[in-house]
Amino acid sequence: MKQPLSRLVAVALVLSVALAVACNRSVSERATKLRAVQVSEYKGEKLGSIDDFRENSIKGPQAVDEASYRLEISGEVTTPRTYTYQQVLGHPKYSKVVVLNCVEGWSVKLLWEGVLIKDLLAEAGVKPGAVTVIFHAYDGYTTSLPLAYVLDRNIMLAYKMNGVVLPPERGFPFQVVAEDKLGYKWAKWVTKIELSDDPAYKGYWESRGYDNDAGL
Repeated sequence: MKQPLSRLVAVALVLSVALAVACNRSVSERATKLRAVQVSEYKGEKLGSIDDFRENSIKGPQAVDEASYRLEISGEVTTPRTYTYQQVLGHPKYSKVVVLNCVEGWSVKLLWEGVLIKDLLAEAGVKPGAVTVIFHAYDGYTTSLPLAYVLDRNIMLAYKMNGVVLPPERGFPFQVVAEDKLGYKWAKWVTKIELSDDPAYKGYWESRGYDNDAGL
C-alpha cells in the first residue's frame, strides 16, 4: 500500500534534521580551540605579555576546576560568604594597567581586569577589629595585605590579564593585583579571603624572612 504523500514528506524532514544534527556534532568534535589573543597596547601604553612571567610558585601551576570552585570570605566578618566563580564575576568589573615587580628582579606591565576586593568584603560585613586581609591559595600558599591598603587603593581580584582569562599557570581563577607591592603579595589561585585582627600576620614567604610590607 502506498503511504500518503504528507507522511513521506514528514519522514524525509525528520531524516534531514537528524542528518544535520549528526553533521554539526561531527564538525564540533573536530573543532580545535584557538588560543585567546591578548592586547599588546592600551590607551597608547605599551604592555608586556602574559608569557613574560617566570614560574616560581611553591608547587607549580595549579589546575582549578571552575565548576566546583568556591571563594570563601571568612574570619572577622559578620556574615561569612561563599561564591562560585560566576557569582564573583557578577560583581562590578574594573580594569587598570599595573606593573608586577618580582623580588627576583624582573617585572611586567599588564592590563588587569577584575572585581574590587572591598566589594566582596562589604557583602560579608567587616568587623571593627579587622586590620589584615589574608589570602589563601589552592596550593596552600598564603600572604596578606593591610585592610586599609586594600580598601583605599581599590585592590582588585583579577580574572583577566591583557584581555585574556587567566591561564592556569597565571593563577586561574583569581589573582590579587597588589599594586606597588612586590610579587609575592600577588597571590594566585585564590580560594579564600580571610579577615584578621592580627596586624603582624605572616604568610608563606614572610614567615621565611621576606619583608611583610613588600613595598617598592
